[in-house]
This record gives sequence, structure tokens and C-alpha cells, in this order.
Amino acid sequence: MDENGRDGDSAFRAESYREHWPEMTYGGAVSFLRRRYTRDLAGVDVAVMGFPHDAAVTYRPGARLGPRAIRAASVQLAELKAFPFGFDPLTALAIVDRGDAMLDPHHPETVAPAIEAAAAEVLASGAKLLALGGDHFTAWPLIRAHAARHGPLALVQFDAHGDLWPDDPGRIDHGTMMGRAIREGLIDVDRSVQVGIRTFHDETMGLEVLTAPFVHREGVGRVIEIIRDRVGDAPVYVSFDIDILDPAFAPGTGTPVPGGLASWQVLELVQGLRGLDLVGMDLVEVAPPYDHAEITALAAAHVAYNWLCLLALKAGAAPLAVGRL
Repeated sequence: MDENGRDGDSAFRAESYREHWPEMTYGGAVSFLRRRYTRDLAGVDVAVMGFPHDAAVTYRPGARLGPRAIRAASVQLAELKAFPFGFDPLTALAIVDRGDAMLDPHHPETVAPAIEAAAAEVLASGAKLLALGGDHFTAWPLIRAHAARHGPLALVQFDAHGDLWPDDPGRIDHGTMMGRAIREGLIDVDRSVQVGIRTFHDETMGLEVLTAPFVHREGVGRVIEIIRDRVGDAPVYVSFDIDILDPAFAPGTGTPVPGGLASWQVLELVQGLRGLDLVGMDLVEVAPPYDHAEITALAAAHVAYNWLCLLALKAGAAPLAVGRL
């Protein structure tokens, strides 16, 4: 118990959004980071929401189970202060788990509008959205909702694939939606970067593309410099496809590509976004049926947690460094 005699199941029992109680990591009600489950957005800084859709995949399905797996993998992160920041983002920010958007797979034409409407409702409240996918097609309606609020976005896309394949208006495909978003004017290509790419596209559509070999060769520090110079002060939407990681670090995904990044590289890259105008994030393509020992879901939970820590820093959380960083 804590000093107020509270413990367990804070996902349902917490009365405020910044409460952080002792929990058994291996038991109790599971929400993302043990945050309170609620649809009430009053006073909320960040709403975490699942978008369990995988009808757009081109190879292996299973990402509809991603939000559930990421939530389960987040339990240890709710136990201690954040590394390497040294503060507790769960008391620095009012974070809630809003559950999953209701998406009807039997009427696929309704899925994108439903995702966009769910995201728009969160954003209209003034809260930011951390979206857990689901396949990467979900990013298109999410980006539409964010661009409607913020204008054209600087996109920082972490991915093995550029997702710029030829498209048509009715296509539901997780490999075409970034090109569609660019053609719709939702993305400011002059401020946008793709990181970790290791599949071929005939064109970049104006995006700065930092391939996986470039990251390995030039190093994380150089990549962070390029991202920060490119983005500047623009509103930044982060789209994180878990397949940026090498299959050794993320086997549980629908389109694994060897030659990718290691977990430590992506965590440092995400931490390198500190201070930017981060307006939203999706984390997609976690497919638990192909995972082993939860390592893909664990990586996803850590990436999402680090993004929340960046928001906490922006909100004034004071970091405390211990050891050589």
C-alpha cells in the first residue's frame, strides 16, 4: 500500500488521473501503464487509445491484437521512475486509457471514418492522442484528424517501408497511406523525415529518407541532428511502425525485414525528439501471434512510454540523471 492505504487496480479505482499506486506487475486490472480507464476527457493531457484493425495488411495479419499486447507489456513501466529521465510521467501528466475505438470489420468502408472521428473527439478536448495499432493504414485517418487541428504536419516516420505505393481513393492498404496523406496536403514534406527504411520505392515524394544502413553507418547522433534540423518548430506527428526494428528485436510484426535497427537505437532516436512540438503519435504493426516472449510488445510499450516522457519534459517535469548517460 501507499501512504494513503491504496493499492491495486488503479485502472478502475483511481479517482484522479495523476494517481500512481503500488500494483502487482503480474496481476490486477491491465490498462496502458495502469492508467485509469475512462471516456471522460475533462482535464486530460494525453489519451491512450487502441485502434485494433488489420484488414489492410499485405502479408501476415494479427495486428488487431496489438493494443491488448502493448497494454499487457506496459505493466513494469508503471512500477518505477522513467529511465533515463528520473521522474514519474504518470504524476507529471494526466494520462488516461480510453479503451479501443469500435471498428466494424464487416463494413470496411466505415473503418477510416470511425478512426478519424475517434481521434478528432480526443483532440477537440485539448488532449493529445497516443494511438496503439492496429496496422499502419490506421495512420492515414489519424493524420487527417491531427492535420485538421494543427494544419500540415511534420511527419517523423520510423519504418522499414516508405508506404508510398500507388493508390486509389477506395484502397485500404497499409503500404499506400503515407503517399495518400501527402497528396491530400496533410504532410509538409519539406519538414518530414522517414527513418529506418530498407525497402525500395521509386520516389520519395519530397521526404528526407534516412535508410537503415545510413543509421547504422552514420550513427544515432547524426540522425537526430538531421531530424531536428528538418522539423524545426513545425507541429510533429510521429508514426512508429514496429518493423523499423530488426526481426531479432521485433519478430511479432506482419512484414518483418532483416537489417533493421536495434531496440537501443530506436529508444535513443525517440528520446532525441525532446523539445519538439509533438502533437500526436501512432505505434502500429505489433502482431502478437508472431511474437516470442513478448519482446515486440515490450519494445512497443517502451517506445510509447518514452514519447510520453517527452511530453512530460515539455510540461515541466524535472529530470534527474543518475550515472553516466
